[in-house]
Amino acid sequence: MTQLLSKRPDMFSLGVWPGYYSRAKGVTVWDLDGNEYIDMSISAIGASILGYADPDVDGAVIDAIRSGVVSSLNCPEEVELAELLCDLHPWAQMVRFTRSGGEAMAVAVRIARAHTGRDRVAFCGYHGWHDWYLAANVGADNALGEHLIPGLDPCGVPRCLEGTALPFRFNRVEELKSIVEEHRSDLAAIILEPVRNDDPTSDFVAAVREMADHVGAVLIVDEISSGFRLNSGGAHLIYGYKPDMAVFSKAMGNGYPIGAIIGKAPVMESAQRSFISSTCWTERTGPVAALATISKHRALDVSRHLCKVGKMVQDGWRDILSDLSLSGHVSGMYPMSHVDFDGPFARHMKAFFVQEMLDKGFLASNLFYASLAHNENHVSSYLSAARDVFAKMKRHLEEGTIEKALNGQPSQVGFKRLN
Repeated sequence: MTQLLSKRPDMFSLGVWPGYYSRAKGVTVWDLDGNEYIDMSISAIGASILGYADPDVDGAVIDAIRSGVVSSLNCPEEVELAELLCDLHPWAQMVRFTRSGGEAMAVAVRIARAHTGRDRVAFCGYHGWHDWYLAANVGADNALGEHLIPGLDPCGVPRCLEGTALPFRFNRVEELKSIVEEHRSDLAAIILEPVRNDDPTSDFVAAVREMADHVGAVLIVDEISSGFRLNSGGAHLIYGYKPDMAVFSKAMGNGYPIGAIIGKAPVMESAQRSFISSTCWTERTGPVAALATISKHRALDVSRHLCKVGKMVQDGWRDILSDLSLSGHVSGMYPMSHVDFDGPFARHMKAFFVQEMLDKGFLASNLFYASLAHNENHVSSYLSAARDVFAKMKRHLEEGTIEKALNGQPSQVGFKRLN
């Protein structure tokens, strides 16, 4: 068992995927048996945006540890980080910190509910594991199937939360409009990821703001995945969203635990009317790591590199699929790319790709999350290996032997980002 769904070996190929590591540096990972791999997969679920064990970030954290990570007083770095985040996002005036993305979203929803005095939220996309979100599946067959994973069981989520989380799909203005019209007097927030697979339409961007204003709901942009991929800050700045709050985590600390909720002062001040507090939110390494990560991100224009490398991978996947006439499709923003196989043997194809790429020295799946440590040589070597594996896969499909070719189990159904 693992504590993170996305790192479970059965998400790749149970019996084949290594599961645990002994050390990691740059884009190289060593498993417990000493095997060395180039990581062309999920880069710590998108958290390691600079590469593993980045010397600048780790150095700043080590210095912070030597100075003491906690005391009865607060660390000044949280003030410095708050000021930096507000400088990057001039519409925001206040910041609160957590140490993970899921809890940061829970804080944002709590603030929105405190600010409006309302209960219901409309959402689009993936926003974590907490009760407020999984409540969408209480009393519903598969409300989150369009946003996360089909069949998520809300076991443990109070049934009284049924009807408090209302999903709509990305770029579907009419779906949000229907929710707003039905629940206008009890809608606390409209929540969405600014981008995932497809760019937002200008109509959609304008509509979410207009509808939030129309009913007095708080507009929350979830930048946990998108943040720091396309620019040094939130992707909402690129697409023209005008939120009341935005939430960050993952890449902001290059793997060190840090989450942030930024927002307009009138909304953020409502947090004072609710009990929102945690001891570990005041430790020092998270803010220190974030400051070092953002500084390097800005200085080296990391987002440009992520897009360049991601585009190389996407273009390579498309060329291979086309050349071999394999059924699949490529999507995602360049820094968080994925290739999905089609047909009845899609899970077997993914597992076969995983096992064969491991033999060639790569941690690889149907996902590729770019980091600064990835370079053109890594991509070139990876795509050369991938072409060989795809060709071998095609032969097994044509011969009807793909199931017998697996050393482990077929991959389980992973995250389906349909927004």
